[in-house]
Amino acid sequence: MHRLFEPESVAVVGATPKEGKVGNTLLKNIISGFRGDVYPVNPSYTDILGFKCYPSILDLPEVDLAVIAVPAKAVIECLKQCSERGIKNTVVISAGFKETGREGALLESELVKICRDYGINLIGPNCLGIINTHLNLNATFSKDVPPKGEIAFLSQSGAFIIAIIDWAISRNIGFSKIVSLGNKAVLNETDLVEWLEGDTQTKVLMLYLEGIEDGSRFIETARRVSKDKPIVVMKSGRTEAGARAASSHTGSLAGSYTAFQAAFQQARVIQANSIEELFDYSQILSSIHEFEGKIAIVTNSGGPGVMAADATDTFGLNLASFDRKTVEELKKVLPPEASVYNPVDVLGDSDAERFRKTVSIVAEDSDVGAIVVILTPTAQIDFDEAANSIIELRKPVVACFMGGKNVLNSVEKLKEHRIVNFFDPVRAMRALSAVKYYQESRRKKRAAIQLFDVDRRTPARIIEEVKKRRIKVVGEDALKIIESYGIRTAPYGLARTAEEAMELAEEIGYPVAMKVVSPHIIHKSDVGCVKINVGKEEIRKSFFDIIMRAENIANARIDGVLVQKMVKDGKEVIVGMKRDPQFGPLLMFGMGGIYVEVFRDVSFRIAPISREDAFEMIRSVKAYHILRGVRGERSLDIDSIVEILLRISQLSIEFPEILEMEINPVKVFEKGYYAIDFRIIMG
Repeated sequence: MHRLFEPESVAVVGATPKEGKVGNTLLKNIISGFRGDVYPVNPSYTDILGFKCYPSILDLPEVDLAVIAVPAKAVIECLKQCSERGIKNTVVISAGFKETGREGALLESELVKICRDYGINLIGPNCLGIINTHLNLNATFSKDVPPKGEIAFLSQSGAFIIAIIDWAISRNIGFSKIVSLGNKAVLNETDLVEWLEGDTQTKVLMLYLEGIEDGSRFIETARRVSKDKPIVVMKSGRTEAGARAASSHTGSLAGSYTAFQAAFQQARVIQANSIEELFDYSQILSSIHEFEGKIAIVTNSGGPGVMAADATDTFGLNLASFDRKTVEELKKVLPPEASVYNPVDVLGDSDAERFRKTVSIVAEDSDVGAIVVILTPTAQIDFDEAANSIIELRKPVVACFMGGKNVLNSVEKLKEHRIVNFFDPVRAMRALSAVKYYQESRRKKRAAIQLFDVDRRTPARIIEEVKKRRIKVVGEDALKIIESYGIRTAPYGLARTAEEAMELAEEIGYPVAMKVVSPHIIHKSDVGCVKINVGKEEIRKSFFDIIMRAENIANARIDGVLVQKMVKDGKEVIVGMKRDPQFGPLLMFGMGGIYVEVFRDVSFRIAPISREDAFEMIRSVKAYHILRGVRGERSLDIDSIVEILLRISQLSIEFPEILEMEINPVKVFEKGYYAIDFRIIMG
């Protein structure tokens, strides 16, 4: 793919002298800066804009990159000619493919087949194009090009790129590469992330995505790349309405947003929730990858200093505690009314020299890892001199020069020395929290996936029987599946008559719980089909009451009544899995029982997970402190929950026919547990 972004020659297929046409804009943009050979292709012309025009791709000399802007139906023939001519890299600007419906999707599948058969790399179709600022290559129909920089920007929206370019130029924000992904028919975001791993001109990857083509591969690739290059991602299509919009916009299959969040966490990428965050995180990570220690704030204005201090707590950062020597040194250079503790307030009458001495002293403190400098444009402060003071520091610095025209030159000077400036101190702290997150995530070592010796034959047999019966929801047989994977269940049995229920209860021991077994009744307690603490005298009546209530539910098939040991003690947790179309098995953990949907105190990870992943899932729910024991209660068996999560992870990987499964509740004790209720949905 090197020649895709570093071509020595470019063909513009569909070039035209007609003003306003995409083929005309593309050609003009390429010849305006690109120093390699440029070849227009159009059978209707012999010369375009002073360049020899070729009738077809087959007539071209050797070409590294073909940029194609012809009607969708003509693209297929162009690609065939590229294969004959040995052109391996293409960008297809043309729209009219899967984003338009069935006919376009069929056309796109033909495009994909040609590229696969002949080894053609293709960006698009339905895209804006690509930009390499370091090569002065603008192979897009955007009239503007941003400054050179170290951020690569991949976007699934071409229009968003045009807006970002215009905005970035006004703020002098640079990029290394810009890629409009379009429909991602051949090359997708993961292919490009993988290529950018070796691009020396790129220090940070910034992505706007509406969907991901191969979730598992993306996680693996991003996890590896992010060790050296931060990846910042903004994902749209979070809500149901947003997901529908994403699908119609690019034909992408929008997966569960929860799955994306879990995937991004496991892939060690930084997630941005707005355009502002996307740029804040990308810019600061292009200059600061890590800092050892805590945050110091130096300001000439008390109000913004307090804002910054509040934000440290909001974003999980810590303010440095100065040692005695630092405090004494600050007292020597600051007026008595100044604050010598963190945040340090040099006061509004501070000149650049007082400021310089202050930040120099603060930078020497051993507890300080990064410094946030906040200056407002008072009459006394010289921003150019203040900027010079910051540039000289040997620790990471984030600037907040809170002004407009008065600080422009100083801010540009800071940019030249890779120091990011924010107007808002809160944004500065939020950006630093992204650095901290990146620093912590890249230091985590990936743990091995643990596999257990299990009985796979029992689930395989049950699933095969279920397929034959064309059942989607599996009831009591599901308990046998988790038992075969080493998950302990509360003693139970299936009763089809009241007499069988009584016999089972005698065998299990009173009291018991009773619930209907039906693939069509999911929330059994809501319809009165669950009885708890059932004693010997109530068994028969409870059985008939459950059956009668179940029979009142239209079209519900009733397989019997589950009689199960009544487990009174322990805390209830839930362990589940839902298979995401893009990432695969999405595991869930949280506090269980009937309130799980009310409180939504749950965490997610993509399977397979490690033991450390399972511990993180448990620790990340708010109710973790309850599991650990509060107000004299003893800690529950966390290791048992970890093992359940690992075994469900393995089950979900080894049996892809299971679309959903849920153990709710699992009763966890100080030592051990019981899985009480389990169901699976097949597909």
